[in-house]
Amino acid sequence: MMKKNIVRLMLAFGFVPLAMSCDYDNFDEPAAILEGSVVYEGQPVGVRTNGPQLELWQGGYALEKNIPVYIDQDGSYSVSLFDGEYKMVVKEGGPWVPQLNDTIVINVNGGTTFDVPVTPYFTINNESFQVSDNSVTANFTIAKIVETAGIESVNIYFGTAVLTDQNRNEHVANVAPGDITEGQQTTVNVDIPEDLRDAGFLFVRIGVRATQANEFYYTQVQKIDL
Repeated sequence: MMKKNIVRLMLAFGFVPLAMSCDYDNFDEPAAILEGSVVYEGQPVGVRTNGPQLELWQGGYALEKNIPVYIDQDGSYSVSLFDGEYKMVVKEGGPWVPQLNDTIVINVNGGTTFDVPVTPYFTINNESFQVSDNSVTANFTIAKIVETAGIESVNIYFGTAVLTDQNRNEHVANVAPGDITEGQQTTVNVDIPEDLRDAGFLFVRIGVRATQANEFYYTQVQKIDL
């Protein structure tokens, strides 16, 4: 009787997991890499870290399931896959027009690079930052890309870490939409908060959010010395 119980325990805690691990070991790890950037007119679109996502689908399998693709704040992405044909979907929720019904077919074979074109509601161009005394002067131009878009919010972000956006920052300066003339340069002076003046440097970027979007379109992060 005792011997039978020991055998049952071994089956429950030893042999079964071993058998399962052998099954898992039979699957190959994905060896292909798909990488690229979300771009508008060939330029990467800045986003919020852990914000907008893309989505991949691979057909031909009974349990077809989406593969989320996370975008870095500089607009780049990278995902490990198996070789094959995939469909890329530009999901809603980003600072761009969703493309849920447009099929982007990508053939992945080993290391594959593919830039995903998007249409942002607004872009920010020619941004520059100058430090003087205890303030930062920001120059930039906001351009409307989608004719029906309206400006909901424009912010200038200060951060002590390179990951700086709406959720991660040490200071945000809001620019009233009424002070923005689309297509023309905007100049804004922002006082540096007292607790940041001795930081030695700051990471800065500008974001604009359209009335139709949940997410900001961001400039690339710049590091400025104080």
